[in-house]
Amino acid sequence: MADTQQVDAKAERRVARLARRIDSFSKAHGGAEGQVAYIGERGARVVLVGADGGWGDVVAPTYEIAQKAVEKAGITVHEDFDGEFAAKVTTGPYEWSRMAGIQIGGPSNT
Repeated sequence: MADTQQVDAKAERRVARLARRIDSFSKAHGGAEGQVAYIGERGARVVLVGADGGWGDVVAPTYEIAQKAVEKAGITVHEDFDGEFAAKVTTGPYEWSRMAGIQIGGPSNT
């Protein structure tokens, strides 16, 4: 029984830490929305898009922890990173050179 309580306490600390990071991002960008994606054994990725178009992500050790963190942070969560949600992302020269640099002659991703 003690092992279960210790694991739960550790998970709750991770949830709280992730929720603070999500909340901090939201405050810095005038609000935020997110999408939780399972990334296999590594856990889950929370993609965040700010009201100003800024974006970022955090990674949680499990999908459940990611779900609890976004709930605790109080952001709107989307099922998919679909066209309407993705269109809110603002990209600049840095992102374009990193995402497509190899194909268009920009700097390589290495």
